Amino acid sequence: MLYAKTPAHEKRRLFRERLATGELLCFPGAFNPLSAKLIERKGFDGVYISGAVLSADLGLPDIGLTTLTEVAQRAGQIARVTDLPSIVDADTGFGEAMNVARTVQTLEDAGLAGCHIEDQVNPKRCGHLDGKEVVGTSTAVQRIRSAADARRDDNFLIMARTDIRALEGLDAAIDRSKALVDAGADAIFGEAMRDLSEFEQLAAALDVPVLANMTEFGKSELFTVDQLRDVGVRMVIWPVSTLRMAMGATERALDTLLSEGNLTSQLGAMQHRADLYDLLDYEEYNSFDSSIFNFQITK
Repeated sequence: MLYAKTPAHEKRRLFRERLATGELLCFPGAFNPLSAKLIERKGFDGVYISGAVLSADLGLPDIGLTTLTEVAQRAGQIARVTDLPSIVDADTGFGEAMNVARTVQTLEDAGLAGCHIEDQVNPKRCGHLDGKEVVGTSTAVQRIRSAADARRDDNFLIMARTDIRALEGLDAAIDRSKALVDAGADAIFGEAMRDLSEFEQLAAALDVPVLANMTEFGKSELFTVDQLRDVGVRMVIWPVSTLRMAMGATERALDTLLSEGNLTSQLGAMQHRADLYDLLDYEEYNSFDSSIFNFQITK
């Protein structure tokens, strides 16, 4: 009832234990708290909260326009409804060293299990667009060192994302990643790898878990979970997939309204009210107050 039964510090501890096993953990992206509950129900390992999704949710492009307050609030709303660990995209840390430190502590307080901080120049761009710029190694290292020093829960995952592959190649990405690990990164998010071989080389060069971003319409091929596992990847995210599916379905529904005048033909594609109420645990609330749930749902 209400929110997750597992406190944030315990979610972080359990997540670290799972990550230490070396198995591949799957984190679909949640675009709201309800979708996070569905991700948990389907048996995934964790929830990913994308900066691009949070921007899109506000009707904004993913170019660094969101604030720490907006991201922490929405990410906290998503994290608190699931017993799964939730990882959030913290962009460039919303500033430099001191801002990054504040970001980490704010996200800890919001109940997140971890975040990733990237090495792009502000204003940032989506990782699979052209025209990106990255900061120098010293600035990137300072961001990660500030994040690692600021956390109060050692199990809060500090992941470093590097976008340097698209600009300077794989060797530069490996060198940058090693410097970020030395600065305190617990995991590496190498953005826009070109093929499986690049993921394999990055993973082999590092002593920390590597994350793969399987975003549609980007620069990386959409590899399967088995393919990624076989080359040593230890986390995979599908950051915008559920939002894209939801928006595609919404557009089709609106087109149907315009062409047919009702949605009768689309009923089979909808989540049934009974399924929604089950996901929301309506019946569990009955044990708290029978006046809340005192009806029968028929299909």
